[in-house]
Amino acid sequence: MGETAVKYVSTRGKSPAAGFEDVLLAGLAPDGGLYVPAAWPKLSAAEIRALRGLDYAALAARVVSMPSSNVFDRQDASYRDAVLPRGVPRVAVEAGVTDFWRKYVGLDGAVVGIDRFGESAPAGELFKHFGFTAQHVAEAAKGVLQGKE
Repeated sequence: MGETAVKYVSTRGKSPAAGFEDVLLAGLAPDGGLYVPAAWPKLSAAEIRALRGLDYAALAARVVSMPSSNVFDRQDASYRDAVLPRGVPRVAVEAGVTDFWRKYVGLDGAVVGIDRFGESAPAGELFKHFGFTAQHVAEAAKGVLQGKE
């Protein structure tokens, strides 16, 4: 196992722990589970409040890709909680309808997406028109950290 600060464990718990460089490409543990970090950093409410007012470029974000919500939903609760820990502010980004993502971000989270249709232009122009930009995502994240969407 490589020398890294973060150790990865299998979601099924039957494979040895691994380092980042060992799971980066494969991701799958020999027992058929997925390698996930053994522990996530925990932030207290005071630490989260201290982030308020920071410039959006100063905010660090954890990015979770969910190419199949059906597969994610079928995983056991410990895996789902490891990927989307409870109590962590959440923002979903979807180039489509936003309502679906509420079950993942909760009522206190935000979803940046496009809830209407009927416009025609190059994608970059449409994304700006609908507010689907990095700046808007950063503002949504800052709003969630400040307790408003």
